[in-house]
Amino acid sequence: MIVEEIMKTKIETLKADDTIESAINLMREKKIKHIPITNDEMEVVGIVSDRDVKDGTPSIFHDGSVTSELQKPLKFIMKTDVITGHPLDFVEEVAALFYEHHISCLPILKEEKLVGIITETDLLYTLIQLTGAHQPGSQIEVKVPHKAGILYEVAGIIRRHNSNIQSVLVYPDKKDDAFKILVFRVRTMNPMNVISDLKNEGYDVLWPNMPGISS
Repeated sequence: MIVEEIMKTKIETLKADDTIESAINLMREKKIKHIPITNDEMEVVGIVSDRDVKDGTPSIFHDGSVTSELQKPLKFIMKTDVITGHPLDFVEEVAALFYEHHISCLPILKEEKLVGIITETDLLYTLIQLTGAHQPGSQIEVKVPHKAGILYEVAGIIRRHNSNIQSVLVYPDKKDDAFKILVFRVRTMNPMNVISDLKNEGYDVLWPNMPGISS
């Protein structure tokens, strides 16, 4: 999946000379937490988050005029070292950027122009879609040897029961590099027969651990 498929293209932006108050009002009105700051050519020159706004404005208990502080331009509080992405980037690469740089928003540029934006909420929703967690079904976790063709073999057992596989995740066994964990999301509310066959074939089913089924 590429970024272009999940990014939002309706983007709320402000200019560096717009006031802090205008950012507060826009965030409240649109229920957003990040605002890209652009120039007249729609090039990104900065970004402002709700945290930047909070850090850049005085407390209501602060002596002095809060109103005057809110009239300061955003260029005084915006972040200028903006990490950006491209519409053809892979979603998993973007997720790695979010994790590595501790960011929660990524402006998407094409030919140096702002064309989209992705937030951590977009990534979370995409993960839900990819795993099929929002659809009815059952999850089956199987510990298997780390060897070629093993995914095909296990999927074949599930296929014998005419169960539709909605998604497959693969991750290493943290305790033993010689094994990996296959996580299947299967469109069936009763996976007992599938689990029984997997165990009869010698596979270690980690979840669900159904009592009464031979291991």
